[in-house]
Amino acid sequence: MSFLTVAFALLFYAATIILIAGLAARIRLYAKTPAPLKIATTPAPTTQGGVVLRMFREVAFFESLFKATKWTWLFGYLFHFGLFLVLARHLRYFWPGDTPALLNAIQPFGRYAAFAMIAGLLGLWARRFLVDRVRYISAFSDHLMLALLVLIGLTGAGMSFVRHTDIVGVKSFFVGLMTFNWQQLPADPLLIVHLSLVAALMIIFPFSKLLHAPGVFFSPTRNQVDNPREQRHITDWARKLEEQS
Repeated sequence: MSFLTVAFALLFYAATIILIAGLAARIRLYAKTPAPLKIATTPAPTTQGGVVLRMFREVAFFESLFKATKWTWLFGYLFHFGLFLVLARHLRYFWPGDTPALLNAIQPFGRYAAFAMIAGLLGLWARRFLVDRVRYISAFSDHLMLALLVLIGLTGAGMSFVRHTDIVGVKSFFVGLMTFNWQQLPADPLLIVHLSLVAALMIIFPFSKLLHAPGVFFSPTRNQVDNPREQRHITDWARKLEEQS
């Protein structure tokens, strides 16, 4: 077993633990944070079913962003939809044995979706330089995160269209990680850079602004029913104070 294989095996175990533990801790914090006011953004649904439908439109179509700014919506949707297809395509590297027909059918779309992902990221990055109010609030970490995502997309596309890597060896490596039966990692320089960037993203993710992904489900402006006249809104901690008084 090469030093490279051992190093990346340990790196991805550590990155996975940090990602899962960090996400779990953040989601627990979001769930425990009180929302003492009824602040659903109007026009808001008046039933729980309406809230579910609203959240679906928000997550699937970025409804509020579309209403706010069409250019940001376009670049954001290009990035997220491209990322979805790219991640779906990468499932083959974690699927033991032959991949199912659905995953095989996704492969051509996921391959070219990398360009949509990169185009969306570059548009969002340009916005941080060209739009005054966005440039004013942009921190160095925002540019660093976009640079990291762009480099992941470029190195991934490079392995598909410029310098091919041993995908059978890559699949054996990751399936071996999941079954604790380590296999040799191909010593491809572009692959090593790509995997290093992915591991860095996994480690950074729970502590970055990318947490808007799970955070949107805990946004009181989106997940609340607009029924303040029909039902009094009171948090658990306030209810306990009332009971004690």
